[in-house]
Amino acid sequence: MMKIGNYNIGRDHKPFIIAEMSGNHNQSLERALKIIEIAAQCGADAIKLQTYTADTLTIDHRGGLFDIEDKTSLWKGRNLYELYQEAYTPWEWHEAMYKCAADNNVICFSTPFDDTAVDFLENLNTPVHKVASFENNHHPLLKKIAKTGKPVIMSTGASTLANLDESVTVLRENGCKDLVLLKCTSNYPASPENSNVRTIPHLRDLFQCEVGLSDHTMGIGVPCAAVTLGATVIEKHFCLSRAEGGVDSAFSLEPDELKSLVIETERAWQSLGQIQYGIQDSEKKSLLFKRSIYVVKDIKAGEIFTEENIRVIRPGDGIHPKYFEGLLGKTTYKSYKRGDALSL
Repeated sequence: MMKIGNYNIGRDHKPFIIAEMSGNHNQSLERALKIIEIAAQCGADAIKLQTYTADTLTIDHRGGLFDIEDKTSLWKGRNLYELYQEAYTPWEWHEAMYKCAADNNVICFSTPFDDTAVDFLENLNTPVHKVASFENNHHPLLKKIAKTGKPVIMSTGASTLANLDESVTVLRENGCKDLVLLKCTSNYPASPENSNVRTIPHLRDLFQCEVGLSDHTMGIGVPCAAVTLGATVIEKHFCLSRAEGGVDSAFSLEPDELKSLVIETERAWQSLGQIQYGIQDSEKKSLLFKRSIYVVKDIKAGEIFTEENIRVIRPGDGIHPKYFEGLLGKTTYKSYKRGDALSL
């Protein structure tokens, strides 16, 4: 178990739900604050930002991989610089957003994309740092983050196991004590069949840390499945309305869906319990609805039990059905009325 702010993260606690704002604020601070307020009302535990500028991520250049040519991409036709200009969260908003989150009793934190962003977030006393999948090979940045001593949440998308081992080693050798790895498929949107959530317990065993899911699929089925496999943290992109657009809105949850995510992942966690056989206290009152042997036709003393005068029926306060065949043909020693339960 570990702590993020006042929240306990671990399999003995309900899933920690992160609403990822990304660029869904559409360059409106008012909208950004509204997203935080609504996420809190929906039951999210945290709101996550991204702290970068286009210039800290890339250069303004055309040609080659600087252009987004993938026909299936939500951002086809732009270059990287243009995308990041549209999606970035102005740094001067952060203080207001952190305050809004605190006022609404949710944690606010962010993904820093360079050293200056780490320093900036540290000045805001951020409770945790997030490492994005596309940054988890940025060892200098990982060292900077780890040396803050704050908990680290790192996504594992687009990475080999060897890559992850290197990254986790860098974090731990530079001071990271509390680590969460998020199983992640770096498609936008991702498909359930590519989610491979069975990896979650394997990740936990390999790296001996808390493990969760950063999910880009539509709906909440994949996160619920992840929780049943031991995910203790769930991150989903969130917007006020997909119809109103936003760089990540196409694969973001709307408010009613976020509410359902919070409720259903907690139910999935509650259902895990422990290995259990036998009759639970909560089931004892239901024993009456099991079957037992009852008299279904009046029987006089000295008559025999037959399939016409006794049956295995509900309720369950008569003798066990396993005695039924043995009773057939036996002589009664007393009279019975229809509706009497047989007893030993």
